[in-house]
Amino acid sequence: MQVHLNELAALRIEGRPRGITSVCSAHPIVLRAALRHGRQHESTVLIEATCNQVNHLGGYTGMTPSNFACLVRKIAAEEGCLEHLVVLGGDHLGPNPWRDRPAEEAMAEAQKMVAAYVDAGFRKIHLDASMGCKGEPVALDDETTAHRAARLAAVAEDRARAAGGAMPVYVIGTEVPPPGGADHALSTIEPTAAAAARETIDVHRRVFEKAGLQEAFTRAIGLVVQPGVEFGNHNVILYDHSKIDELKSVLADEPQFVFEAHSTDYQGTHPLTALVEDGFPILKVGPELTFVLREALYALDSIASDLLPDYGQRPLYAAMEELMLDQPGNWSRHYHGTDGGRRWLRHYSLSDRIRYYWTSPEAQNAVRRLCEALRGQSVPLPLFWQHMPAAQDFADAPLDPEQVLIWRVTRSLADYHAACGVGKD
Repeated sequence: MQVHLNELAALRIEGRPRGITSVCSAHPIVLRAALRHGRQHESTVLIEATCNQVNHLGGYTGMTPSNFACLVRKIAAEEGCLEHLVVLGGDHLGPNPWRDRPAEEAMAEAQKMVAAYVDAGFRKIHLDASMGCKGEPVALDDETTAHRAARLAAVAEDRARAAGGAMPVYVIGTEVPPPGGADHALSTIEPTAAAAARETIDVHRRVFEKAGLQEAFTRAIGLVVQPGVEFGNHNVILYDHSKIDELKSVLADEPQFVFEAHSTDYQGTHPLTALVEDGFPILKVGPELTFVLREALYALDSIASDLLPDYGQRPLYAAMEELMLDQPGNWSRHYHGTDGGRRWLRHYSLSDRIRYYWTSPEAQNAVRRLCEALRGQSVPLPLFWQHMPAAQDFADAPLDPEQVLIWRVTRSLADYHAACGVGKD
């Protein structure tokens, strides 16, 4: 049974909680795995792009919202994933990419970005105008944030109405961990205070009504709060449902809302299930999926090194190390310590900042060479046992490396799918 975003609150109230996985990645292998999994299970495939990753100027992926939507739809068609199963979402849509500019200038860009997202068919919109721009505090108060969010919502409403069809659903609130995880070892993360969550909803409701956006606010389905989960470079803080009794009470008074959980990566099925049961049915995952993709790529790199005399010694690993050292902008501020410590973090950190490099020509060439070297090869069972034991079913038969990569990503997606089916009829 497919579950829709606007059904999540009602299902929770009825005592039949169900969830939806939000796949936050632009990697084609991750997208293919998610769309194939959705088609196989006839479940909603929610795929989200962030304002830094995809925007009207290209973002760090080089893709506009239209480009990204076309990529998703192309892969969906190839996988036979029907259109009604696919939902596109925009995450943290606001002035963040331009926060080094004056507020009005940054907001003008943010409005253009929101228009581009809606024009491209994105219908789940996370309004996030909480960050300060040039000359402002780092984090803004609820009042200012809500007024800017309303400006962005007005743009989304106008563009969606002009396009016809479904109107957007909105997520508000911004109390989330640092994008991509924390930079240091963590011991505990405090959940959002119930009073703060109530204030966020109250202020946004009032501001939207004053702006004539009452009807739009009825489609605000989610509130981003901190459930007390996080991952850093080194470790993961698992969900502890005993800490959020007060926070859960907010949903009893606000029946149109559910909570949206960011940074649920690496939690595993049991904590994810508890999150859905406790009112966090929108589970965002991103770095975990590219982390396990990298894990599979490096395992195949090692297998090819052991199996094929002319392949070399882990050339994919070597290519990625050279690339990251040559272009340190995406990791140098986040990885600290000795040279050896930073070396392993570049490749194996849970924040997975290596994900920013897979689109480069050097990385793509190295991956292509790996896949071409192993395609059709029969890999002996002991090599899989040595480098990727769980993939032993691929042994002793002509190998399709891409299928191994998709299989590995799907194993993580399966944890989310299991958690989202809590109380499944």
